[in-house]
Amino acid sequence: MENGCLCIKTLNLQHFRNYEQGTVSFSPGVNVICGDNAQGKTNLLEAVFYLGAGKSCRSANDRELIHFGKPEGCIEAAIFSQGREQTLKARLSVNTRRSLFVNEVKLATPRELLGRLPCVFFGPEELGIVRAGASARRRYMDLALCQLRPRYMALLAEYNRLHKHKTRLLRDAAPGSAMASVLPDFNRRMAEVGAGIVFCRADFVKRAALSASGFHQEAAGDRETLCLSYVTKPVFDENLSQGVYARILYEYLKDKEPSEWAAGRCLAGPHRDDIETSVGGVSAREYGSQGQTRTAALAMKMAERQIFREELGAYPVLLLDDVLSELDAHRQEFVLNHIEEGQVLITCCEDGTRFPAANTIKVKEGKAKPCISI
Repeated sequence: MENGCLCIKTLNLQHFRNYEQGTVSFSPGVNVICGDNAQGKTNLLEAVFYLGAGKSCRSANDRELIHFGKPEGCIEAAIFSQGREQTLKARLSVNTRRSLFVNEVKLATPRELLGRLPCVFFGPEELGIVRAGASARRRYMDLALCQLRPRYMALLAEYNRLHKHKTRLLRDAAPGSAMASVLPDFNRRMAEVGAGIVFCRADFVKRAALSASGFHQEAAGDRETLCLSYVTKPVFDENLSQGVYARILYEYLKDKEPSEWAAGRCLAGPHRDDIETSVGGVSAREYGSQGQTRTAALAMKMAERQIFREELGAYPVLLLDDVLSELDAHRQEFVLNHIEEGQVLITCCEDGTRFPAANTIKVKEGKAKPCISI
């Protein structure tokens, strides 16, 4: 990014969530979005993230993003990215596929949107990422990697399609039947695509582990050490080529076929990956206190932001959704000490006086007529 500058300048919403229509301007530094609960503060962050990642940070269904009772919705933004001003737009529809645009040019694939407005979203749910199930940590990896590696989004989409079809096959077909004869083909392709996913995830976790360890020591007062390790089967070996690992994964999937037929579902593959977190040498998920797991989660999210900075040469837009109210004073101070650079959008129920130099945006009556004053 030229001059290390990356920011969203204006955001226009039409029939998005509880917004009939609204336009808001942001400063390139800290922006505080304040107001009562259930007024639409988080919806602004979600709209920004959608343009950055090509998907919602909260919902898997685009229809849920459209204002109730409306057939279409639209998110549009003016941004500064890659050394120049650009516009991004997403048109959402209840009945047809979405349309994405960059500088008013319609995109052929969502991948073309990625990298223009990279975002890191941090909400209260992420504070529980260590204690949550493995799917939460896979989501942590996937949301970041889809922005950092546009090809990764395609790999993930293809793998999910293969997984869905294979699951249906295991459930509806019988071993030895004509339909079952295609299972090796599914496994072979899942191994090829899965190997690409594993290599991306393993590299991400390796880099996150280095940064997160430092952030954690700072937040925890140098009392404990955080370790992150990528968990996948068969065990990943960075000394192997992707092609060799794909063959190993295929043999592993083939060995699991009897168990999968018996269970009627896929029992092996990257859809079962995880990140193991340990604090002071013991499992944070199993034995960590609430304070320890929250500090680990903070470190993981700050590490994610740092990886974006290293990759892009600029900090991503940081979206903090009412996180500070969930943290004690020490951890609040830790977060605030690390948001002095780059653009930050913070939602809170306070009046914004805590951030005297910030651009303050007040949201009220969002359910009916959103009133945003800057």
